[in-house]
Amino acid sequence: MSGFLAVTALDFGGNYGGSLLGMILDAGGMVQFVLALLLIFSVVSWAIILMKYRVIRKTKKENEQFLDLYMRSSKLSDIFPESRKFRASTLAEVFRAGYIELGKLSKSGRGSGGAGDLADGDIPSVELVGVDNVERALNRASGQEASKLESALGFLATTGSASPFIGLFGTVWGIMNAFRGIGFRGSATLAVVAPGISEALIATAAGLAAAIPAVIFYNYYLSRIRLITQEMDNFSSEFLNIVERHYIRK
Repeated sequence: MSGFLAVTALDFGGNYGGSLLGMILDAGGMVQFVLALLLIFSVVSWAIILMKYRVIRKTKKENEQFLDLYMRSSKLSDIFPESRKFRASTLAEVFRAGYIELGKLSKSGRGSGGAGDLADGDIPSVELVGVDNVERALNRASGQEASKLESALGFLATTGSASPFIGLFGTVWGIMNAFRGIGFRGSATLAVVAPGISEALIATAAGLAAAIPAVIFYNYYLSRIRLITQEMDNFSSEFLNIVERHYIRK
């Protein structure tokens, strides 16, 4: 035990302080730059992770609330004003896009009125080809909402793929310092190689620490977004079925 304490207290020629903070402070300039870069990647990644957690949770909650309202209502005209309350709901946004497009077709058919003022009984039948316009509006809204949810996830993917290599660069640089110390002193003792090896190990650990959470949450959020996108596709199909049953003039 006393021998171990003596080793940890020993100055290895690289001002090794025996602690993680000491090793970081005593690392070379290039390794410190790598660690600072990885710290930035990690901080931004965690900010995105927390932000996306709140956004997706709120989206899921409001989607459930809007879908409950949609299933309980018998008229699209009753749903439209209420849908404005669900600002985070992707389903509400898709519904508004489809309803507004349906209103435009109906407006062209009767020459007046706006989408928000239409009542189901006032919506005249539209041509069968008009359903294509409604479908495109639904698909466009679904794509836009999916893009909003996926925004900033690219940074997580970049962090997950690039951070290990950035850490590896710091590792290689630390090993280079270790061999430089060997060449300068002419011996390969622990006192010579320990500072460079410690820098290398810190850079490796920092790269993995930044990459692992980014990869995990990137895949997790991507799967959640796929589920939300599937819900939008199912809702769009249901909305088109309603339009074809009630508003199509064949």
